[in-house]
Amino acid sequence: MVISYPQLFIVFLKLGAFTFGGGYAMIPIIERELVHQAKLITQDDFYDTIVICQSLPGMIAVNMAVLLGSKLKGVKGAFLSVLGVTLPSFIIILVIATLFFQAIENPLVLAFFKGVRVSVVALIFVAGIKLLRRNMHGFGFFIATLTFALVAVYFVHPFLVILIMGFLGYIITQINKSGESL
Repeated sequence: MVISYPQLFIVFLKLGAFTFGGGYAMIPIIERELVHQAKLITQDDFYDTIVICQSLPGMIAVNMAVLLGSKLKGVKGAFLSVLGVTLPSFIIILVIATLFFQAIENPLVLAFFKGVRVSVVALIFVAGIKLLRRNMHGFGFFIATLTFALVAVYFVHPFLVILIMGFLGYIITQINKSGESL
């Protein structure tokens, strides 16, 4: 499917407006919108984009908007995607900042954020499970277990773990390629 610039902007505007909890919570929604409903990218391209976005500094939602927008419509598409995904947050924060001190003690506001907090954890968990299922073949289980141990048990900085696992993945891929040519 070919998408126009306004349609691309609207897709990312909806993503920015109707998802709470940041980039990781947005992953299942972005997948549903771009892969399953609009059929703009394939499932494999989507998961490759997630891996790239997780490896880059910055907000995952913005990274995804840049990569997917540029893939679909070039530099202008990247700009419109980023504008679409960030504009709702900007407006919401602006409104909240003006009303913050009036509403912070309101029981309805507190109850709303309590519910949102729990649902965001569930959305992140779903995204993690989907990514884990997709990558738990071959040496994926070993990489996942080693990553968990390095971060949770030995408190190695996540950036260093990403570099180590990327290097390890490269080495294993090269070993597998050389084994295929024998």
